[in-house]
Amino acid sequence: MTMFNLSQITEQELESLQEIGKQTFFETFADSNDEENMRLYLDENFSLEKLKQELNTPGSEFYFIKQEQLPIGYLKINFAQAQTELKDHSAMEIERIYVLHDQHGKNIGQILFDKALQRAVEENIHYVWLGVWEENKRAVNFYKKNGFVVFDQHIFKFGPEEQTDLMMKLDLRK
Repeated sequence: MTMFNLSQITEQELESLQEIGKQTFFETFADSNDEENMRLYLDENFSLEKLKQELNTPGSEFYFIKQEQLPIGYLKINFAQAQTELKDHSAMEIERIYVLHDQHGKNIGQILFDKALQRAVEENIHYVWLGVWEENKRAVNFYKKNGFVVFDQHIFKFGPEEQTDLMMKLDLRK
């Protein structure tokens, strides 16, 4: 049986976060997006400076899932004012769950999702929300399978292009 290690990411692991962040975002979205927009997005959103700022934002938490000491996926969650939108103190945002493409189908995303839910329960959160690109059918189906429902949508700027993200939430008070 394969063993996975889940740990909170530290500043000493910023370069590993940058590497897996760029790789997983590229693997997930490169086939559906303009090459120049992809390059600009990766350079801007996965710079070491930006990742360090995100890692040190109060209310944001990053976690690696590792196999044999190598990161194969990561999670970013946000509480309270760290949330990208709602800023609801009774909510938690899952901002990112990304897994290396060659690790898909091995339950890695579910392990990361379960960690997010564990943190939500520990913090007595009422609901978890997220934004997911409407064209990312794999992710939309994953979240629906885990009980999320669409409650709104917003525009995600990808270079000059505007894409629609579905906003989904899971009520934990049931």
